[in-house]
Amino acid sequence: MLPSLWTTRWRVLLVSCGLSLAACLSPALAEDSEASSLRRTAIVRAVDEARPSVVNIHGRKIVRDAATSTDARQVNGMGTGVVIDERGYIVTNYHVVEGVARIQVTLHDETELVAQMVAHDPHTDLAIIKITTDQELPVIKTGTSRDLMAGEPVIAVGNAFGYTHTVTRGIISALHRTVQVSDDQKYLDLIQTDASINPGNSGGPLLNIDGEMIGINVAVRVGAQGIGFAIPIDEAMEVTARLLNLEKLEHVSHGVIGQTTFENDAAHFVVSAVRKDSAAEKCGLAPGDVVLSAGDSKVVRSLDFERALLGHKAGEEVAVTVKRNAETLTVSLILENAARSTLAQASTEKDPHWDTLGVKLALMNGGEFRQLNSRYRGGLKVLAVREDSPAARQGIRPGDVLVGMHIWETVSFDNLNYILNRDDFIDLQPIKFYIVRGQDTLFGHMRIAGVTTSAAQ
Repeated sequence: MLPSLWTTRWRVLLVSCGLSLAACLSPALAEDSEASSLRRTAIVRAVDEARPSVVNIHGRKIVRDAATSTDARQVNGMGTGVVIDERGYIVTNYHVVEGVARIQVTLHDETELVAQMVAHDPHTDLAIIKITTDQELPVIKTGTSRDLMAGEPVIAVGNAFGYTHTVTRGIISALHRTVQVSDDQKYLDLIQTDASINPGNSGGPLLNIDGEMIGINVAVRVGAQGIGFAIPIDEAMEVTARLLNLEKLEHVSHGVIGQTTFENDAAHFVVSAVRKDSAAEKCGLAPGDVVLSAGDSKVVRSLDFERALLGHKAGEEVAVTVKRNAETLTVSLILENAARSTLAQASTEKDPHWDTLGVKLALMNGGEFRQLNSRYRGGLKVLAVREDSPAARQGIRPGDVLVGMHIWETVSFDNLNYILNRDDFIDLQPIKFYIVRGQDTLFGHMRIAGVTTSAAQ
């Protein structure tokens, strides 16, 4: 009878407790359940959302002794990258992948793949690599660095000392830091943080409390604890857009020159200019248009526009929706072969610079030139270079920006014509010229014969 009585008593207990078995048997269990929800803090949620987009990078590179430039040794390199496009495009620091013959990438699910270098910019220390995979990769959520506050909590995720997906937290210690890390590398306008950033974190995301990437971790202060630095995401995304430019990567031209602007803390991609006789001009795009979408992709930043067109071939038609004043309209952008587009722009009719220098030039608006972060006030963009011309012999190529000759700037065609038409021009030859290529300023000496440049531009 005793077992039966004991069972009956437990049945009564269960009925009186209703469905909350844990609360009746152990009040501590109920408290643990409540604690579990409290443990999912904003930091935990931010990391959970961002971590699948963070990859680990490994490789071996040859390092030479700086003093002798001959002694070399192989070292294991490591770093971090962030997925910025579901097709496998990843942004990281250039110093992470520089000189690495075989770039090995490990995804969040431990899949290991080999990446190829796509493009890089040593000046800003950013690079794009790409992996080939059948799966769509999760893309990190991007915030803005324009409204960051000192004291704001931040989170760093990366491959610290080879410990994959290490998470550290801290605050923004300061903004707009200039950091000289070597004779050849100087970083401008960095975010300073006390979130632990260690070797291997380079190229990984600095997140805000909402899980948005607001910086790319780039450097640590040797010998100092709690001092790390990150590239502001707004700058990093503009550089990344230039690195993923459709014309550079796939030789397909759209003719849109634009930039990311902010209004009421919201980002917009605004057309600042369209190239003459380009696909953009032919379809009716105009300066001031705010691009809302391209194809099936929403466009917010410059990077979104380039990503939306990547993979399309010359002759393909892409629907581009823009806001013009208060009106929303859609145009059909028919992409062109970059070589054909360049030749069209390089028409020699009434173009004295094509005859003398061997270049087809175009004015740059202020917004486009400011993206180069140059100390010059402006320049003339090289659209095409004639074979066996003075410019070609000096290695000038399309995309370069002519910013000066001898002691004068070349902000406008009037500036350039003044230089070439000077009575003493023959005495200045070979004339020194300056160009901006990417983030680098280069110079050379050019000899020019038969200068006649009085035609209006």
